[in-house]
Amino acid sequence: MDKSIFNIEFQQKSITSKIVVGLERISEVFKVLLWEHAKVIGLSPIQIQILIFIAYHKQELCNVSHLAKEFNVTKPTISDAIRVLDIKKYIIKDYSLSDSRRYSILLSNLGRSTVSETENFANPIEMQLKNIEKVDLENVFETLSKLIYQLNNNGILTVQRTCFGCKFYDNSKNEDYCNFMKKELLTTDIRLDCSEFEAMPTGNEV
Repeated sequence: MDKSIFNIEFQQKSITSKIVVGLERISEVFKVLLWEHAKVIGLSPIQIQILIFIAYHKQELCNVSHLAKEFNVTKPTISDAIRVLDIKKYIIKDYSLSDSRRYSILLSNLGRSTVSETENFANPIEMQLKNIEKVDLENVFETLSKLIYQLNNNGILTVQRTCFGCKFYDNSKNEDYCNFMKKELLTTDIRLDCSEFEAMPTGNEV
């Protein structure tokens, strides 16, 4: 316990421990902001997150199996959330023609209007970031993007769609390059959630 991240005396001597605790604090703010919106409209935080995800991602990703991986929860948890959203008419189930048990999830008109009302829940965090110098923001983003990729590589984060894990990413000339867009990538060009993402073949990771 002496070297626990949450041991105050050890924490003061470890920059990595301070960063982890800082990320925890920010995650708490994220959850509080999401809960405030959820209580107003009578949905759970995960149900709001599902609606927002569906609004901005390909239909092939909008199914129970993928959503469970996306949000690091069990399939029954996602199924329960989808069942409630279906009952309340926030979504439409688009069943497969080849397998009536399989379906993807679309937003209903109510679902789309709800996304418009709730998708700005994290804006207070973004507003504070705008008060930070651009060079500092770029350094923070570079660290976060690498951390996300490493967590995914270690199996802690189940889903990621960052440049570093994409088959179009190339660093063979010691510069970040995208073979899909045919351009060099600056730090600010690196994506955390890319619609063109295709997983890099196993063994070719950065």
